[in-house]
Amino acid sequence: MLRCPSCHFWLKGLGSGHLALAYHPGMLSWEIREPFNVFARSFSNSALLGSNTQHSVEPCATQVILARDRSKFSNMRHLPSCRFITYKELRALHGPKASNTQHSVEPCAMQVILARGRSKFSNMRHLPFCRFITLSVIFLLSIPLLVASVPQDILSPGSSISVEDNSNMLVSPNGLFSCGFYEVGANAFIFAVWVNQSIGKTVVWTADRDVPVNGRGSRIELRDGNMVLLDFNSRLVWSTGTTSGQVRGAKLLDTGNLVLLGHDGSRIWQSFDSPTDTLLPTQPITANLKLVSGKYMLSVDNNGSLALTYDTPEGHSKYWPRNINATPFSGDQPQGLDMLGCISAGNHIRYCASDLGYGVLRRLTLDHDGNLRLYSLLEADGHWKISWIALADSCHVHGVCGNNGICRNLMNPICACPPGFVFADVSDLSKGCKPTFNISCDKVAQAYFVEIEKMSVWGYNSNYTASTAFDVCRKSCLDDLHCEAFSYQYGLGGCTLKSSLYTGGFTPSEISITCMKLTADAAVQNSIDYKPHGPYLSCQGRVFSTSADTKAFQWNYLYMPIGSIFAVEAILLPLAWCFLRKRKQDSISRNDGFALIRDHFRKFTLKELVAATAKFKHEIGRGGSGVIYEGILDDGKKIAVKKLRDMVQGELDFQSELSVIGRIYHMNLVRMWGFCSERGHKLLVFEYVENGSLAKLLFDTASTTGALLRWEQRLRVALGVARGLAYLHHECLEWVIHCDVKPENILLDEELEPKLADFGLAKLLNRGKDVQMLSRVQGTRGYIAPEWASNLPITGKVDVYSFGVVLLEIVRGLRVSDWTVVDGEEEEVEMVFRTTVAVLKERLRGEDRSWLPGFVDPRLDGNFCRLQAAAMVELAVACVEEERSRRPNMKLVVEKLLNFL
Repeated sequence: MLRCPSCHFWLKGLGSGHLALAYHPGMLSWEIREPFNVFARSFSNSALLGSNTQHSVEPCATQVILARDRSKFSNMRHLPSCRFITYKELRALHGPKASNTQHSVEPCAMQVILARGRSKFSNMRHLPFCRFITLSVIFLLSIPLLVASVPQDILSPGSSISVEDNSNMLVSPNGLFSCGFYEVGANAFIFAVWVNQSIGKTVVWTADRDVPVNGRGSRIELRDGNMVLLDFNSRLVWSTGTTSGQVRGAKLLDTGNLVLLGHDGSRIWQSFDSPTDTLLPTQPITANLKLVSGKYMLSVDNNGSLALTYDTPEGHSKYWPRNINATPFSGDQPQGLDMLGCISAGNHIRYCASDLGYGVLRRLTLDHDGNLRLYSLLEADGHWKISWIALADSCHVHGVCGNNGICRNLMNPICACPPGFVFADVSDLSKGCKPTFNISCDKVAQAYFVEIEKMSVWGYNSNYTASTAFDVCRKSCLDDLHCEAFSYQYGLGGCTLKSSLYTGGFTPSEISITCMKLTADAAVQNSIDYKPHGPYLSCQGRVFSTSADTKAFQWNYLYMPIGSIFAVEAILLPLAWCFLRKRKQDSISRNDGFALIRDHFRKFTLKELVAATAKFKHEIGRGGSGVIYEGILDDGKKIAVKKLRDMVQGELDFQSELSVIGRIYHMNLVRMWGFCSERGHKLLVFEYVENGSLAKLLFDTASTTGALLRWEQRLRVALGVARGLAYLHHECLEWVIHCDVKPENILLDEELEPKLADFGLAKLLNRGKDVQMLSRVQGTRGYIAPEWASNLPITGKVDVYSFGVVLLEIVRGLRVSDWTVVDGEEEEVEMVFRTTVAVLKERLRGEDRSWLPGFVDPRLDGNFCRLQAAAMVELAVACVEEERSRRPNMKLVVEKLLNFL
């Protein structure tokens, strides 16, 4: 047996003319066995040379390379310890200089060189470990080692990729993607495709995501037309399931698609047909394919559209798309991501990246938090940026905080537990909350409800009932052992019973309350604002009783109410007949305070609203269309009642218009709950918005002490108003122009979320009037677009103009009418405004932004972002262009605001 003193190679004879070379560097070891004549033939026309020709350092076996046939080894130049030499250099090395025996370090056997004729190596007889057979073995060894360390173009039948060699992998021809073993933990690897240029080598496909393999002995093999993943003990972990004998090999394409190719170039199998959580450009998703990440799934629904669902053993729920807000297109394109950066979602809907265009590497990933994001790779630093997101508010993802958990979206989602619940695992809040009580009706148990406002809760087995009284809704949940909570919509009478709660979240625009069922002994914590609702009630019900005594008890008490009912009916029926006869000529709809129009839009009685407003005592605002009063309904819900004036249309037209407005719902629009049309009075009932108008907080210095709108809050207000107008202009079923956008018509709720008021009233107040009359009565001085005075057709661009004026006021903190002298004439106000806009436009063309601090509200004391301020001013200037065709639409305004927020 021979051993190299500077390497880990062992040579031993096996008899019968065979030799074995073993390599034992430590944890890794292997052995090659070949006949002696094979080694000899390998060197008949070759020459080898160690890379260190001065013998000052002992070269190892990997430094020995083939010198003559360089073309075969051109892909090895990346090895830092190897260099190519010419045959002339080889001969010179064995000249007189090579015979120098004054070596400080004894060279190893790997420095022995074999050429044609052993006589040429007579000068090297001083080497004690030089042997012809040793060199033969080294040559045989060096070639497999060097070739194996080079990324492969194709995995041929019978070959494999080992987990131990992290340089052994498939690489796409363009170098963007690699395929091999990817480490996911201590001694745990997955077979995956990843992006080479990204930080951390982002994985875009895996074969065994849920079953990693061992870090020793695991391998991927291509055998019998099937690509298989084997663990260290040769246990089959994954396979392509193909059996074709016509497989030429496995190849990674430029698109990141791993394919099995046939001899005719056909694709027998491809990774694009079995995605994990990521889609790459040109990768389609069909009805049979889906992306999965934990409990979340992206798939094609029954309508042929992409949908996100939350899946648990209890069932599944769809949470995206919530409202279609995408770009329609024509053509029958399949669902998926294209090279341009657009996601085809089916039914002629698509969503596009913010950096739309070719030449950008993108991936569409269903992340672990259930949100779908489109990422674009920044080639400069290898980081990914989000270029599109399905849900801007992560709290709308079902189950984000686990069962019974509640999501509160401030800057980032924060999980909390409702009253009577605690976290199931404080180290992992996504596991939800568990109750601190147990409701059982085997005995008489005392239960009550806690009310949480502006909270939406989703749960399985939900039952919805319209036009229901609150007490009836509460009683229904109380009598149902499986009902954990109910939601109630004041003013609409909507009652929803819910069980198996899997998510919840606070929504500023939510018009309903949620009541959670608790027992008297429940441990209630105060992480969420709540209030007890109603007395303690017994939850004993006959549907849960099983004993014979209880059944008898129920029958006895059943006969008594039935008899009483018949007795009461005998008395009341004649009285009711007389009453109805007397009121026969009256309009039932005018006096029935609970009559509903379409979509649960309530009609109130005049008596009801007079009582609610204490005879219209508390005025909270007024405008061109009427006066607004504060009121409180019998159920304790606050409302805002507006008395309209100058109404000209008839009763049917009025109710028809209101039924349209009543169906309009958006978080940035004040919700209309109902109306009253009785004895010549026409009143509208709206939700009550706590913080009043933007004008009060922005301009009224006497009332803004300690309540000055910060810069971030002003940005949120601008974005919310833009979203509300964009909904009216582009997404609402009925095309609605506001016609009077101004700070007084922008209300702010408890969280300073803006809500537009008075939308749609232009149609109500001016039905049948001509355009000239409309132009005289609509709008407010300083906010009116030039086309109102030009007798041009009115479009949504009048709202864009008004929004631009409001945007400048938000930045400057001053009414546009106050930009000139007090009580200035309208012409003077308009002249000063147009002059200011012209100056701003000129300043924006330059690079100098030193003028911004003098323009922005001085009360902010410089606490604002100059880039954002300049962008807002530039957007506002574009909105107030005199030529309306040069103004952007509100959808584009929203996009621009989102870009710099």
